[in-house]
Amino acid sequence: MQLPAALLPLRHPAFRLLWLANLCSNTGMWMQNTGAGWMMTSLAPSPLMVSMVQVASLLPVFLLALPAGALADIVDRRHYLIAAQAWIAVAGTILALLAWQGMLGPWGLVALTFAIGAGTAMNSPAWSATTPEVVPRADLASAIVLNGIGFNITRAIGPAIGGFTVASAGPEATFALNALSFLVVIVALLFWKREAPRTGLPKEHFLSAMRAGIGFTRNSPVLRATILRGFMFFLFAAAVWGLLPLLVRQQLGLGPEWLGLMLASMGVGAVGAGFVLPSLRSRLDRNGTVTVAAILGGVALVLLGQAHHWSIGVLAMFLYGVAWITGASTLQASAQLSVPGWVRARAIGIYQFATFGGLTFGSALSGWGGEVLGIGWALALSGVLCAISGVAVHRFSIEPAASPTRESSPLPVIPAPEPAAPALAAILADDSSRVLEVVRYQIDPADRATFLAMMAECRQVRLRSGALGWRLFEDVAHPERWVEFWLVESWTEHLREAGRMTESDLAILAAAAALHRGPAPPEAARYLNVPPIPSS
Repeated sequence: MQLPAALLPLRHPAFRLLWLANLCSNTGMWMQNTGAGWMMTSLAPSPLMVSMVQVASLLPVFLLALPAGALADIVDRRHYLIAAQAWIAVAGTILALLAWQGMLGPWGLVALTFAIGAGTAMNSPAWSATTPEVVPRADLASAIVLNGIGFNITRAIGPAIGGFTVASAGPEATFALNALSFLVVIVALLFWKREAPRTGLPKEHFLSAMRAGIGFTRNSPVLRATILRGFMFFLFAAAVWGLLPLLVRQQLGLGPEWLGLMLASMGVGAVGAGFVLPSLRSRLDRNGTVTVAAILGGVALVLLGQAHHWSIGVLAMFLYGVAWITGASTLQASAQLSVPGWVRARAIGIYQFATFGGLTFGSALSGWGGEVLGIGWALALSGVLCAISGVAVHRFSIEPAASPTRESSPLPVIPAPEPAAPALAAILADDSSRVLEVVRYQIDPADRATFLAMMAECRQVRLRSGALGWRLFEDVAHPERWVEFWLVESWTEHLREAGRMTESDLAILAAAAALHRGPAPPEAARYLNVPPIPSS
């Protein structure tokens, strides 16, 4: 029996194991979120304080996503994930015990929610970066959508179970079940036999790894556009998470089980949309898909804000779920597919820094709006802004750029420098000096504009690969002579450059070299920074 297209990644055993474990932990997380949100409506029933629960769970991802991504790229990812899961389990256990003993106040709930969020923040980039390790690239987009489907299956059943658990056993029961669910993930990670990539080079230093991740992101147009569009989408879509518990309790006059059912309705919409997304890709590109998701999410928020009967609320949450997975999974796929493996966790960390920043500020803003405008109008205003912003940023493309090609002849070999002199081996091994890299070109003046355009792309390639700075100089006496300079932090960082380049990067460098018109290939050289000898 052939699997549906959306389920094909489950053919891969490692992905299937981790996917099922994540299903369990996400169910526990949604149960806890339901319990925490409802508990706050009793401890401090104001829109601002209820939204603070959501802010506390999201703010750590905003603060820690970049360092978490850097750590996930430079340490053993499996051990790192086990440590993060253990932290969440311990924090969840403390939360459950304090709630059970009646020793938990509103700010204690916020603090422990923040602690659990910190574990989630450290876990998220590494967990997202494991997907390309356990499925081939051909199945990667489907695997990302399937992760979204799994997440929203738990969104459907977790809040429903959580709502009934709160009604029957109290919020502390949801906290305890959440802590238990993360033990399942630890067991799955112990069974995962990960094959770590081998480079033959020493591990990157923490600060250097962060700097390389930021440099890569700054010089990746598709990733930058994905981050911008993700921030705008989640900024206004976040209003649901801060205001839904109060809308259910105050505007609709319903109990905790209805909060669970409303979130379950969203999960059903998200799961259904997830199965449709693979076929939607053949009709609509990523840009259009995210714009449609923002508009639909805006309509759902307006409808939810004006709901005074449970049926309207359930319909609005169903539409919101469709919009959420459509936008979130498309943006996540764009972020993952636009980055190579060496920087994947860092790039995802920066993407999550921006998107969870949008969620954090959006949740806080909606809480303030609920205080000033009322819950219904705050949701409606967020919906209008969600739709408008989605259309406004449509021009920032998240589609991958085409690689340069030459129809007339094959691309030439990229300029390569001479090997390092044996006499400098000890100095290079010290790895304490910066390295200046140089390529010299001779360019027909008629090709000047084309060469400058290619050099703009080369600049992004060099900076994405770890360069600290890049410059291009033209000989004032001989306009056909050009020199490209870029600086890297150390000899080891220079050695990493080749392994960091994608096929597209190499094609760009080769296309620039193809414009060279000298009698010999472009000359490449490397220079080691030597401190000046102090004067006597």
